Amino acid sequence: MTERRLRPAVTSLRRMVVLASFALAGCSSMMNMPLTPSDDSASAASPANLTSLTQVVSNNPNDPQAYNMRGSVLGQGGRYQDALADFDKAIALDPNYAQAYANRGLAYRQLGQLDLALADYDRALGIDNSYAVAYVGRGMVRRDKGELLQALQDFNKAIQIRPDNAQAYYNRGLLYQSQHQHQYAIDDFSTAIGLSQQQAEPFIARGLSYLAVNDLKAAAGDFDDAVQIEPTNYQAWTSRGLVYERTGDKEKAAGCYAKALSIRRDYRAAMAGFKRVGGDPTKTYSNYN
Repeated sequence: MTERRLRPAVTSLRRMVVLASFALAGCSSMMNMPLTPSDDSASAASPANLTSLTQVVSNNPNDPQAYNMRGSVLGQGGRYQDALADFDKAIALDPNYAQAYANRGLAYRQLGQLDLALADYDRALGIDNSYAVAYVGRGMVRRDKGELLQALQDFNKAIQIRPDNAQAYYNRGLLYQSQHQHQYAIDDFSTAIGLSQQQAEPFIARGLSYLAVNDLKAAAGDFDDAVQIEPTNYQAWTSRGLVYERTGDKEKAAGCYAKALSIRRDYRAAMAGFKRVGGDPTKTYSNYN
């Protein structure tokens, strides 16, 4: 893949138009599809073992990996300030700890502190220029900043280093999708799905691109898969509702929108869709499947 694919859209880099009104909210969340925080054992940690990790830190107060591991778990739980404190400590103990810089960069990105995130990813890559995870993370930050060609270069580099990196393909697909280059996006989402079929987000994203090229059957299949993988994903249910709406089945569309609203009552895209198809808030819909 080269930068050439993106060049026809360079003049519209500031106009990140999405596929439909609901997709804007959906994509902003999909871009946060969990990014493997590091290449060490922290990636296998979960909030359930936070207590044991805290004990590890207490027993090993000078071990940077212990702080990095606990910080990763805290970040996964949305406790970004606590995570930052652990990453700061890991870096203080080992100023050349690339994974800790990358993890801190991810936490800064989640907090919207993009310049700090970019600086940390730059530092991680300065230490290890073959660190694919950091290229993906930096690419996400650059995409957030509107630096699309630079983001593309980072995703390409990550794929060159790790051709099995589903996150790199997924995020590059989102970049192509934002510029209406849907066939390239579909190709990348398909590769991401082939590498990792346990995430709903790539199916939702590919479904949106299929929807954009009016392949409703393929879009429906992807949204069906997404709700099977993650039954509580309100974006998947909303997307599924849109397909039914496009095919004229307002009853099933209303059922899907209602399901999305039962998961997140304030989700505006589902609220708008439910209203468009004449959904009845007093009715119990049972045609979700």
